[in-house]
Amino acid sequence: MASTATPSTLTLSSIFSQELNPNSLIFKSKPLLFTSHKSFSLHPLSLQYKERKNGPLVVAAMAAEAEVEDAVEQEGEEGAVAVLIPPSKPKKGKAALPLKRDRTRSKRFLEIQKLREIKKEYDLKTAIELLKQTASLKFVETAEAHFRLNIDPKYNDQQLRATVNLPKGTGQTVKVAVLTQGEKFDEAKNAGADIVGGEDLIEQIKGGFMEFDKLIATPDMMPKVASLGRVLGPRGLMPNPKAGTVTTNIPQAIEEFKKGKVEYRADKTGIVHLPFGKANFSEEDLIINFIAAVKSVEANKPSGAKGVYWKSAHVCSSMGPSIRLNVREMLEYKLPNA
Repeated sequence: MASTATPSTLTLSSIFSQELNPNSLIFKSKPLLFTSHKSFSLHPLSLQYKERKNGPLVVAAMAAEAEVEDAVEQEGEEGAVAVLIPPSKPKKGKAALPLKRDRTRSKRFLEIQKLREIKKEYDLKTAIELLKQTASLKFVETAEAHFRLNIDPKYNDQQLRATVNLPKGTGQTVKVAVLTQGEKFDEAKNAGADIVGGEDLIEQIKGGFMEFDKLIATPDMMPKVASLGRVLGPRGLMPNPKAGTVTTNIPQAIEEFKKGKVEYRADKTGIVHLPFGKANFSEEDLIINFIAAVKSVEANKPSGAKGVYWKSAHVCSSMGPSIRLNVREMLEYKLPNA
């Protein structure tokens, strides 16, 4: 191992029979890296020997890594350079979530998970019964549907965004705000809008006002609403014609969203997440809403979707385990009164 002291001459008798002149040696060393365990790692030390006539001759002396417990006891030791390694950037979004193997489940979840078999595919009626059994928390949980579709939303002809009118409602009180002007202003108020405004409401939203669940706008307001894209877009509240939130028929739009009109879209992995009621709904009402959602997703199939459209379907309560459905039985299911 090379010493930290600087000798007058350096002899590598095991490699050369001649003595090397220290003036012709070029030392390329890297700093010592100290860790929290009082040990350090010595990086390879390169020795380059130059001959004027016969061309360059490179001699590499590789130093082995050494573990020394009390290597550095005094600061400012000659030849020792402490290098601070910057901390890694904190992970954000889904990358910050713990891995599935590291997650811990509550005793309640582990108990209700035993009510269903993990890989078994259930018929719709049995799945809804299990969903109601697994919703055992003190608050009323939401009934959710999750459809994995054979689409790739990064292509324009495979994107899915639409709305569905749930016949039995959502079980939630929807607060509707309307952006309009002129005669439509009074029309929106009389139709039951919770909040009605124009440019004044736009300024309030820019300032952080978000006390509404749906935002409806008339077409003449859209040039002004465009400035709210960064605020409303991430929250899914930006008015859009496909979602039925840009319209001239304000009363009809307000009535539909108040009664149970739900907007849905496929995420970047091709999965549709859709609430279709509350766990305290009757089984019949949940089935009616669920079938309406399935028919809407089927009717709005993207033109670029090829092959098998439905990959899998699951239902669950908002805090319960997922229940896998038999896709073929689901698609062929017929309501008793149909």
